[in-house]
Amino acid sequence: MSELGIVYGLLGAAVAVLLSGTGSAIGVGIAGQAASGVVTEDPSKFAKVLIIQLLPGTQGLYGLLIGFITLSKIGVLGGGLADLSVQTGLLILAACLPIGVVGLLSAIAQGKTAAAAIGIVAKKPDQFGKAMLFPAMVETYAILALLISFLAVSGIQV
Repeated sequence: MSELGIVYGLLGAAVAVLLSGTGSAIGVGIAGQAASGVVTEDPSKFAKVLIIQLLPGTQGLYGLLIGFITLSKIGVLGGGLADLSVQTGLLILAACLPIGVVGLLSAIAQGKTAAAAIGIVAKKPDQFGKAMLFPAMVETYAILALLISFLAVSGIQV
């Protein structure tokens, strides 16, 4: 068993979780600042702005999912470590990069878009459905990255 192969595999899981989780924390924070201002002025809008604020948090969940799948694949969660070559470890690392990088960047962009959507709800609460579409469009790219990472990690022979 190559210890370096396992290190690369673990690094892949860490990249997926750390980058997407960081992006989600930043994105939810950006949207939360906007939501706090709205709730200060009109507490009755709490539920609507909270829903919008939560949207950038999904990227962190996607990264966590890929992290769990990766840890399971390399045997960390199954009880026995797989015999990973350096090449296989690097393949796993590369497979985790899409959700890590896209999760980081899209969550931040979604946080900014969610803050703008919260501004719409602040002025026109009846436009909540339309306001949700703007941050939801950013979500599309996080889902595509999740799909690619999932397919890539699943397709690697261990």
